[in-house]
This record gives sequence, C-alpha cells and structure tokens, in this order.
Amino acid sequence: MSFDEIVFPLSLSAGTSGGPCFATEVVTIDGGFERRNQKWAQPRRRYNAQAGVVTMREAALLTAFFQARAGRARGFRLRDASDCTSSADGLSAPDWRDQEIGTGDGVTTQFQLVKTYGNASVSFAREIKKPVAGSVRVGVDDTEYTSGWSVDVTQGIVTFAQAPASGVVIKAGYRFDVPVRFDTDTLDLSFVGQSRAQGNVPLIEVRTP
Repeated sequence: MSFDEIVFPLSLSAGTSGGPCFATEVVTIDGGFERRNQKWAQPRRRYNAQAGVVTMREAALLTAFFQARAGRARGFRLRDASDCTSSADGLSAPDWRDQEIGTGDGVTTQFQLVKTYGNASVSFAREIKKPVAGSVRVGVDDTEYTSGWSVDVTQGIVTFAQAPASGVVIKAGYRFDVPVRFDTDTLDLSFVGQSRAQGNVPLIEVRTP
C-alpha cells in the first residue's frame, strides 16, 4: 500500500466533516428482538472536506495535492480537528499521563500507542498509528521519561532501550493524525463567481500494516 507521510493541507481540512464508521450485521428475529454481530474490531473513519474549499487558491492547492496522490492510489495524513490528541476531550494539549499503553513484564520493549474511549464498564481501545513527530511524551508509573525510548511515527510504536520492569504501567500522551486516502478518482470542483469554489472531497481511513 502506497502511503505518503504528508498532512492534508490544514487550510482545507478546517471544514472537514465526518467520523468513525463500524460494520455491524443486524438480524431481527421473532418478537422484534435483534441479534447483532460486530464485524470490525476497529472502525474506519469517513470524512468530507468539501466545506474546506472556499477560495481559488485553496482549490488550486487541493487540485495539486489530489494529483500528487493520484486519486485513490496513495494515502496521506489527515488532522481530525474534533479528535487529534490523547486527552479525553481530543483537543487539549497532550500530557504523558493521558493514556495507558501497556504493562511491563521485564521482557517486552515495544508498545503500541492506543487511545481508550468510554469508561471502566464499557471501553474501546483505538490503535494510534500516526502520531505527530515531536509530540509524544512517555512515562512509567509516576515518572515521565525524557530519554531511554524512541517512537516510530509511521507506526505508532514506542520502543524502550531497556524493557520496563514487571508490573509497571506505561503511559503516553501525543498528538496524532488519521491515515486516509481520497475515496474518489475524480476531483469534482465547481466555481462560484471568480473567487470561490466548492467541491465534493470524500476521504476514507486506511488500514496501515
């Protein structure tokens, strides 16, 4: 899968709408009761950036970005303005205590960044594969670590130089992007007068290895 580690132009993503999409099979049985089967453990997010295209300059920027990605052929990063940090509200500046990403066993050195939604009774852990470079903070139990670890910003994996001790809790805070691609091979723009443009710009999240 071709993927470019480049962010969709922020001036265009400002008006993006959309969010997570699950795949659930629902079968209605006698009496109106339902049987539901969740087919995806992780959702795919869908967006539309049409509201972000307003000026001719932005239309030209979008056209150039679309052609460089060859339509649906190449993926890229999208900054989801409604949920782009590890904080509970998805907007506040990240703190290294925001998310628990694992528990040490004295052997494991690599831990996947995750963000957990919900509460103690019902929760969902989302894998974060595209953290923003320079934004990741990591700690163990009650201490932030400023060294002794690294992060792969293309996969969201934190690697410790030495395996954390058994039983300690590994925590992390970060900003992140969503890996997406255009969900069309045709860029459809319409021009309103000489200074404004509108367009249908569907985007869909992609699974990264």
